[in-house]
Amino acid sequence: MIQYGKGETAMVTFGLIGCGRIGQMHAQILMKDERATLGAVYDLNKELSSAISHRTGATFCEYDEELFNNSSIDAVWISSVTATHAEYIEKAVARGKAVFCEKPIDLSLDRIRSCYTNIKSAKSPIQVGFNRRFDPGHSSIKKALDSGQIGDLHQVIITSRDPEMPSEEYYREAGGLFRDMTIHDFDLARFYLGGDPIEIYASAQRMIDPVLMNEIDDYDTAMFVLCSSDGKQCLINNSRTAVYGYDQRVELLGSKGMLQSDNIKSNQMKYYNSSGTEISNPYLHFFIERYQDAFVAQLASFIDAVETDQPTEVGFEDGYKALVIAEAAYSSIKKGMKVSIDYNW
Repeated sequence: MIQYGKGETAMVTFGLIGCGRIGQMHAQILMKDERATLGAVYDLNKELSSAISHRTGATFCEYDEELFNNSSIDAVWISSVTATHAEYIEKAVARGKAVFCEKPIDLSLDRIRSCYTNIKSAKSPIQVGFNRRFDPGHSSIKKALDSGQIGDLHQVIITSRDPEMPSEEYYREAGGLFRDMTIHDFDLARFYLGGDPIEIYASAQRMIDPVLMNEIDDYDTAMFVLCSSDGKQCLINNSRTAVYGYDQRVELLGSKGMLQSDNIKSNQMKYYNSSGTEISNPYLHFFIERYQDAFVAQLASFIDAVETDQPTEVGFEDGYKALVIAEAAYSSIKKGMKVSIDYNW
């Protein structure tokens, strides 16, 4: 049951599952939100969950069932490994709790479909962690687009490049570049196109670490062209290593102009001297720093949905469709041609 704190401010009590790097970040954000409180934590790694429990005062759960059976928990925040997501969604919904789940819902479309079958009659709000929709710059150009500021949309260009390669262990567990990294960009493509792209052409290479990529059958460099039913185009480019930093940009081209959401630095100072001009600070290091405001905003949006018992801004279907596009991209690579995207459940 949602509790009330000072005045009429609703307090949503969260149970956090998964206390790794992303879980720890979410715990910090939850503790800073006046409408949220962290009631319980669980992780297979008891040292991690115990540490968060001591820092926040949240109940330490020895087993995951303790968290699900806790009647004071209104919403379950799932930040555990991907293979557990669908099961935890089902358990939370079965107990009438709202759910926030990090992307992807699962690496298997069949498992997502079976999860949907098990939860589709539930009324609990479910949100998937496509945080980039909530980035101040990314969301501002969407609002400007919807207001008609650039007329009819023609093209979407999404640049997403990591500052450095992840660890080999991460690579082996992530499920592939398209399902792990590009899935965010596939969601943004749908966000800006205003509908589901109907076809995709993918080109992917092994340019940064070809030995590892060949060993695990993955890619570190890729480009995608998507098209909507009304002819709108979207170009996505990915790289696992950009030596100049975490490169995150979006550009929208319309019949009456262009909109851009650019990279972010710690400050906008520029330095000029005899050896160079417009010398400035590097981009914010990685996703936790770059998208901190987006993580905060997505929590606020989720709490709004929980408090009002309304659909979330980024729901289960959005999570499913982003993975559908990822699988279509793999099909395009295999066939070496443009392929249609089938969203049927």
